Amino acid sequence: MLSSLLKRFNQPAAFSTPDPDAPICIIGDVHGCIAQLEKMLSQVPQDHRVILVGDYVDRGEHSAEVLRLVSERSDFTCLMGNHEQMLLKFLSDPTCHGPRWLRYGGLQTLSSFGVRGVRSEMNDAELQDCRDRLEDVMGQDMRRWLEQLPTSDLSGNVFVTHAGADPNVLVDQQNEEILIWGHPSFQKSDRSDGIWVVHGHTIVDAPSAKRGRIAVDTGAFATGTLSAVCLDGSEPRFVSAGH
Repeated sequence: MLSSLLKRFNQPAAFSTPDPDAPICIIGDVHGCIAQLEKMLSQVPQDHRVILVGDYVDRGEHSAEVLRLVSERSDFTCLMGNHEQMLLKFLSDPTCHGPRWLRYGGLQTLSSFGVRGVRSEMNDAELQDCRDRLEDVMGQDMRRWLEQLPTSDLSGNVFVTHAGADPNVLVDQQNEEILIWGHPSFQKSDRSDGIWVVHGHTIVDAPSAKRGRIAVDTGAFATGTLSAVCLDGSEPRFVSAGH
């Protein structure tokens, strides 16, 4: 009796087909790749709601253009990524958070906004001046938009977030830092509630759907390929857009 119960408990979780309440298309990390994003948007079926998993800025060359495009589309659901969080922390406290952000792609974002004369190593006064110039060109509306980005979206049995989720915690009780930065057990343990988690953050060679996880970050800034998944209750359909 006990052995049969243990066998049943240890069996892999069974996941049905991802089935959102209405059709959705989830786009992976854009990282300033405006050309790929525009091509991707032209491929999204008209009846699909667009969700972006975050990381619109840094590393690629056109972060400002990407932010302007997505922030003006009220029909898009835009989630918070760790690079948006790093940008906001720089705006709040440039001397504390600036050096790290600059190492992880902030230099490209500043350049895309026309902020010149920046370097990877700057003193406190230079970092504050850099922040002030970025704030001026970015404007308060865009900063408020960034600050209000949600960290997840739940539709049917599909949970979308930037970096994954704690597999042992209900999706509506997740820690926001984990949704933005990830959890060490996310890739190792399957969820037991049948919820599919669609995520970016971790670069994969090709988008995939397996064991309750759908990965859509194919490193557009490095590979030139932006990926997405369309979900409508049938089998997941992957879409890609190159240069």
